[in-house]
Amino acid sequence: MTEINPNEVYTTGETQTLLKVSKSTIKRFLKRGVIRANKIGGNYRILGKELLRVLSPQLERKAVYAYRDIKTKLKKKIKNW
Repeated sequence: MTEINPNEVYTTGETQTLLKVSKSTIKRFLKRGVIRANKIGGNYRILGKELLRVLSPQLERKAVYAYRDIKTKLKKKIKNW
């Protein structure tokens, strides 16, 4: 079993192997924005942390909730100034 390194940059072929999905599924994910990637020289490059986000959406939800909580608290403090 291969471990996904969050700081590694993967090609679509490597991503296909890591996620164990077909080439058309990777294309569909990229087109719909499920996987965010950068296009370099006509080829997509995908960060490992993006793959981890796709595999664990609960982690991203927790981060969003934490960010919203901090933002709300900060707005209250600024309002009281």
